Amino acid sequence: MTRMTTSELRGYQQICAPNGMMMVIACDQRGGMRSLLANDPAEQAKISDATLGETKSDIVQYLASAASCVLLDPICAVPKVVDDGVLARDVALLIGLDASGFDKTPEGYRLSRLVPGIDARHVRAMGGTGGKIMVYLRADRPEANIHNIDILRRCIEDFAREDLLLVVEFLTYELPGESREDYVAKVPELVLEGTRICLDCGSKVLKLPYPGTAEACAGVTRLAGAVPWAVLSAGVDHSTFLGQVETAMRNGASGVIAGRALWKDCISLDRKETADRLSTIAVPRLREIQAVVARYAGKAAQAA
Repeated sequence: MTRMTTSELRGYQQICAPNGMMMVIACDQRGGMRSLLANDPAEQAKISDATLGETKSDIVQYLASAASCVLLDPICAVPKVVDDGVLARDVALLIGLDASGFDKTPEGYRLSRLVPGIDARHVRAMGGTGGKIMVYLRADRPEANIHNIDILRRCIEDFAREDLLLVVEFLTYELPGESREDYVAKVPELVLEGTRICLDCGSKVLKLPYPGTAEACAGVTRLAGAVPWAVLSAGVDHSTFLGQVETAMRNGASGVIAGRALWKDCISLDRKETADRLSTIAVPRLREIQAVVARYAGKAAQAA
């Protein structure tokens, strides 16, 4: 099992809350955020990177300041939030390496993409505590993963050379012709085996989709061993995510990296409305998640 170096461990400690659990606000989305700000594709296309940057700055101000870390992109948000003084000095910063969207093969396999020119050295230069890479994996289709595993290995090796923390995320997805029911039934195994792929590539901190069941969460924990994993929200509603966090933490997760479940219905092109909804809706949601995570912090520390 690959363990963190002293430098990586220091970065990991900084993305965790004082109780030792990850509590990261994710807002590195671009296309997904545009779809929340406007329904019509033509209107979405008119939303500039600068406008997205303002929205992300508001999320940083109201949510990240109440958490231990924020995950942002290097297109719209970074280094702006640092240079403008929006990001509090005691809030850690993860910078996403993955580009918005994906390419697709004739078979329907998703091919992950990277933001051009962003590597470990650039992440450090922009003030990042560490980086985050997301790739798509279908562990039951080895031929689907060749391109994405290559990206993953190259990023892990790059961050290892710089001795900088890298959080590894993967997402599963439905294939053409696959029924929703069949896909959902496969999710626990897809997450477990996707985790195995990431560990085999040398991942040291994981950001994972909810594995689907308590048994699958426990299986991920056994497989990961000393490698900590956080559960992501994947845009589900807050009450659903709260239950997923409870199950994941009870079965060995080391925290949460939460995005749309917190803020998807709180952002608007009207920044005053965004500020009001973030402070009155999103922040209380965050406090509920933090309370769940805190209940299991001592148990996780004893297990470690």
